[in-house]
This record gives sequence, C-alpha cells and structure tokens, in this order.
Amino acid sequence: MAVSASRIQAAQRPEALESRYRAVRDLTMALAAPLSDADASAQSMPDASPAKWHLAHTSWFFETFVLRDHVAGYQLHDSRFPFLFNSYYEAEGQRHARHRRGMLTRPSLDEVRAYRAHVDAALVAALPDLPAEARELVALGCHHEEQHQELLVTDILHLLHENPLEPALWPAAPKVPVAMPGPIEWIAHPGGIVYVGHDGGGFAFDCEGPRHAALLQPHAIADRPITNGEWALFIADGGYACPRWWLADGWAWVKAEGIAAPLYWEMQDGAWTRFGLDGRRPIDPAAPVTHVSLYEADAYASWAGARLPTEFEWEAAAAHHDAAGGNQMDAAGPVEPRPAGAAGGFFGDVWEWTGSAYRPYPGFRPVEGAVGEYNGKFMSGQFVLRGGSCATPRGHARACYRNFFYPHQRWQFTGVRLAKDL
Repeated sequence: MAVSASRIQAAQRPEALESRYRAVRDLTMALAAPLSDADASAQSMPDASPAKWHLAHTSWFFETFVLRDHVAGYQLHDSRFPFLFNSYYEAEGQRHARHRRGMLTRPSLDEVRAYRAHVDAALVAALPDLPAEARELVALGCHHEEQHQELLVTDILHLLHENPLEPALWPAAPKVPVAMPGPIEWIAHPGGIVYVGHDGGGFAFDCEGPRHAALLQPHAIADRPITNGEWALFIADGGYACPRWWLADGWAWVKAEGIAAPLYWEMQDGAWTRFGLDGRRPIDPAAPVTHVSLYEADAYASWAGARLPTEFEWEAAAAHHDAAGGNQMDAAGPVEPRPAGAAGGFFGDVWEWTGSAYRPYPGFRPVEGAVGEYNGKFMSGQFVLRGGSCATPRGHARACYRNFFYPHQRWQFTGVRLAKDL
C-alpha cells in the first residue's frame, strides 16, 4: 500500500533502517524455508499468488523504487523481471497477468533467492548514502513486505488445503487446555464526536488519513471476537440455510458456491475440524472463528441480534489498547488464532470485519507517482477490516490501520466482533 510522503517517517539512522530491513527480509525467507520449488511455484486460485512470486515481487519493489530510481549506475539484476514481478503499477508498464502467476515455473526458486540476495547486497551497500526520500521508500518497502508476509502465509495455507493430502507446513504447537470464554460483555460508548485516522506521528499508509472528526451514535461493542463454538451453534441452528439472516448478495453467494461453514471447516465423525498450517485438527471451540466472509459475518450478526461495528466505532474502542499486543506473528512457525485469554484485546488473532465500505477519508489525496497507485484506486466495492491477525507481523498494525477485502473473500484470517445500538 502506498503512503503519502508527508506520513512516511524516515528519521531512522541508516544503521537502524538497515537493521529493520534485514529483519523483515530474513522473516520472509524463514516463512518460505519449508517449501519445495513445486510448493513455491503453484497458484491455488486467482486471489492467491505463488510463494516464489511474493519473494520476487517484494525484491522488485526495492529494486525499482529505491535502487533503480536513486542509485546512480545501478543495473537491474534481470531485465525480464519487471514484467514478471510488477503487481499492478500501471506507471511501471506491462506485466504478467495476476491469474497466471502459477505458470512462472521459471525462474526457479533458487534463482529468486539469488535475486533477493543481489537486491539485499546492493541496497545495504547504498543505504548510508541514500537521500531522505529514498530512505522513506526503504521504510515503505519494509511495511509493504510485511503485508506480503501475511499474504505469503495465507496463500500457502490455501495452496496446501487444495492438496488432497492436506500436508502440514509446520508441526502443531502444544495444546494447552483453555476454558471457554464467558458470555460477551459489551463496552458502551455514549456517542459524540471522535477523531479518527492517523495523527501524523510514525508510519502510516495514505488511506489511514487525513485525521478527521466523525460522529458516533450511542452504541456498544463486544469485548471479544466470536468463537468457533459460538459459530458452530449458528450452523446448527440452520444459519447457512435461512435466507432471513443474509444480505441478498450474500445469499446468492451461499447458494451459488454451496457455502455451509467457514473456509477450511469439515465435518468428520460428527465433529467439526479445521485445516491449518499444522494440518487438519478438531476446531478449538474457545478460539476466534476465522476464514469467514463479510457476508457470513453480517449474517451471524443478524442471527445474534446485533450488527457489525463501523470502522470508526472499532477505532474509538481500540485506540487505547496495545496495538503490538495479542496473538500476532513474531517468527516463522505455527500460525493460528488462539483463545483470547484476558478480555478486552483488540489486536491479533483475526482481522475483524466492519460494516464500513473502504472509501477515501475527507481530503484524501494519493501521493504522486507509481507508489500512489496502491491504495486509492482500490476504494470501490471493498469493506474495511481492523485489528491484525495471527499472521500479521507484530508491530505492523495500528488502531487506525485499514485492511480491505471484497465481501466474498475469506482466505485471510478474518473474523467477527459484534456491535449494537444503544
């Protein structure tokens, strides 16, 4: 996602920026380390990309916007790669079709690793002499790669699920018995004027601002997300078979796609199981439900006599919580939502659907140039999610962070927090 130059903070010294750069790049490689060349080359659906493509695209970003544009005499590692690994930057010219990325059996995974090593060496060598504008782009590239780390994890999960063997990427983490959470407690808000959006301190993507006033009506928001156990009750009550709970588009989607449970759920021997990066296992009834679409989230809320929060209600409630807390990704290894534990957390485990359309804030202007294409041109037909997930790198999320997907999409770690009017 692009950021406005006025919101990119490049106050870091080159050595601090180098340390962050290396840490981000190393985590990406660690996440992909268990994959074979075949694993890394396959594409399971048009919304997902091969792991190899993620590894190369994030390198293309640094090579294009930092090395090519700001380092005199830099020569591209391979002149064919911009066509292969540009995502959707129209200003950067023609590119390979997104839905055909799985056809890129060449370059090999080892060649992509060599590409990453080339870019890393060139960027680290250039970093001490880069102008402030270029250092800002390095910072942006790190945040951009963190987004691709989450996509990498979720795309691998979808790919492995498509394999009839349902192989595990990582061994399962030890299971610790956890009591079921108690009934939802409601956090009341009296309504009134609140200020939302990025306040200008630290990094933010351009779609998070400008900061502005928003009017909230009196409402309450749940202190935790909906659990697997609660979702199973919705299924048992015929939630997927009763049109009264569903938006018209959602009901058409349910019927056309034969949707009857969250993605990766399967009934085995009379009990629900889920597929994760540790293989197929029984659902944890105490953990937040995940891999549900906006349509499913909205239907559940209607069935429960509630609604989805607006993105500003969510932000107002989360503003004083620790954005670096909760179950977020710290390293390569088992990634899955965990039982919430203490009530009141707003970050980690699952991205939470809101009822708010992804549209520009008052006064929004995309930054000039190719990097300005990332956010603004997608502000149509999508909905906002908040809070980060178990696959979000820790430190990446903020209270004002706006993730966005189309209402039918559910291969990300997406869940539900309820709200209601007062």
